[in-house]
Amino acid sequence: MLNLDFHPSGRHFLQIPGPSPVPDRILRAMSLPTIDHRGPEFGALGLELLGKIKRVFKTESPVMIYPASGTGAWEAALANTLSPGDKVLMFETGQFATLWHKMARRLQLEPEFIGLPGYEGWRHGVQAGMIEARLREDAGHAIKAVCVVHNETSTGVTSDIAAVRRAIDAAGHPALLLVDTISGLASADYRHDEWGVDVTISGSQKGLMLPPGISFNAISDKAIAASRESTMPRSFWAWDEILEANRTGYWPYTPSTNLLYGLNEALDMLLEEGLEHVFARHQRWAAGVRTAVAAWGLEIQCQDPEVYSPVLTGVVMPKGVDADAVRRIIYERFDLSLGTGLGKAKGRMFRIGHLGDCNDLTLIATLGGCEAGMKLAGVPLAGSGVTAALEYFAQHPLDAQ
Repeated sequence: MLNLDFHPSGRHFLQIPGPSPVPDRILRAMSLPTIDHRGPEFGALGLELLGKIKRVFKTESPVMIYPASGTGAWEAALANTLSPGDKVLMFETGQFATLWHKMARRLQLEPEFIGLPGYEGWRHGVQAGMIEARLREDAGHAIKAVCVVHNETSTGVTSDIAAVRRAIDAAGHPALLLVDTISGLASADYRHDEWGVDVTISGSQKGLMLPPGISFNAISDKAIAASRESTMPRSFWAWDEILEANRTGYWPYTPSTNLLYGLNEALDMLLEEGLEHVFARHQRWAAGVRTAVAAWGLEIQCQDPEVYSPVLTGVVMPKGVDADAVRRIIYERFDLSLGTGLGKAKGRMFRIGHLGDCNDLTLIATLGGCEAGMKLAGVPLAGSGVTAALEYFAQHPLDAQ
């Protein structure tokens, strides 16, 4: 029998940028007995959480909830708003933007991928000016949608979505704006309505602190209108049947009942704390981790301080050092999981997640494991990141901010 709880003592430190650790409060909610998903109790649950989730997306519009991963929500966004052969403008910021581009091709769309060149392009956010320039060239409005990633999980860059909306408007272009905030939602400030987003895509396993298995589409009136014109084949992903069933708190197929229990509890936790406090907490943790990286004398993957992610920090290894080998030592010696470098960043860096169910001591221990592991791997360090982070957290208490 496969042993999935093999840690001999203490707790495993899951510090990848998602899935993130699931709080006990959510685990307890998910352990409740499964109920009839056509019964009255479930309808009440559905109406309650469908109302609460809008507050996290900061929208008055409907939010679709799928029993699927974020990849499913990507497909739902494309399949409901576009038709085969449609041109889509996508911006390359990292591995997840790249995978979304690959999906668009497989769905028989015609995606155009723009971005800054090479590996260095993965160290910056979306360049709204490039999007505006390209849309101005599209006088015939052949481009039907602009797709960007809000928080690029592979690089630790959080792009300015409001600037993308301004770029589309400045170009006078009618393209839909589709945004992936799978790793940003409930950790980084996000405003679906205010930023004029047409479809926002997210998932359960990051800032919402749930296991993988739920994903979301928050949709504007313009997106709903586009879905009525779309000729893309779809059934499971179709918004119309979900919208109709959601009116009374139900779904057109069997939903993931116990994950929805957990979602309802997660929403309560976030709203009780207050979203602005949640965002400030994440910004503070991120600043503490970046202070540690600076003390080590290492580079941060994101090269633009204006778009540092509050969700994760990519730590670039010196030339000649295999980041995956360092990460493996840290895992084997200290029971600490870190994110690997993906795509163009593979072997160059590792990623420290600082999101969700976390606190100062969690991160101090995480940084201690990183520091000890890098020393064991022979990585030259300029100083102690652990000491630097301790001092930062002591000097910057959250409630004083």
